[in-house]
Amino acid sequence: MSDFYSQQHRELQGQHDTHNLADRLQQIIVENQISDQHQPFIESRDFFFLTTVDHRGYPTCSYKGGNPGFVRVLDPQTLIFPNYDGNGMFLSMGNIQGNPKIGMLFIDFETPHRIRVHGDAYVQADDPLLSEYPGADGLVRVKISEIFINCPRYIHRMQRVESSQYVPQAGQDAPGPQWKRIDALQDVLPAYDQGITEKLGGIITPEEYGATVMKGEG
Repeated sequence: MSDFYSQQHRELQGQHDTHNLADRLQQIIVENQISDQHQPFIESRDFFFLTTVDHRGYPTCSYKGGNPGFVRVLDPQTLIFPNYDGNGMFLSMGNIQGNPKIGMLFIDFETPHRIRVHGDAYVQADDPLLSEYPGADGLVRVKISEIFINCPRYIHRMQRVESSQYVPQAGQDAPGPQWKRIDALQDVLPAYDQGITEKLGGIITPEEYGATVMKGEG
């Protein structure tokens, strides 16, 4: 018997008379590899949501953005995506090293459409494909366990405005993040960030940074 559903899932399905429906949906939509239907959609996305689980059992949900196609299908059971510079906390990457089980949610808000992925992820700082991702400090390889399309009816239809200026581009220096200007962080910035505050315009307070975030400029 499949372990796709837990006892708690079954109890809720029983309460709502959806046990047979749930079984049928699993049979017809849940696959264990990337199909010709899934691949073009995944590789057309410029963002996805990543879920990982930390050492305390808390799920962490992160937004991951890049250029269209930054998530690539290597074969029917393998995805890769880059890890770009973040805030130094390494929550997602650290979680993966402690527990490889992840979830990925790909959404198109304009169509709308969505695909969910479950798999085991591995972070590699010396991946042979790393050179194909300017600005990345590692690549994540995901071995697919389950992939399935979700009903899009509750996805709000939204229009895309512009790409993030912070996404690394070949042959270009991306602008530095404004949060590195915060006064309380100056004595703990890593060595490679020494001097960045002056380049970005000088020290600011947390309140001043908060104001830039509210304007979408963080």
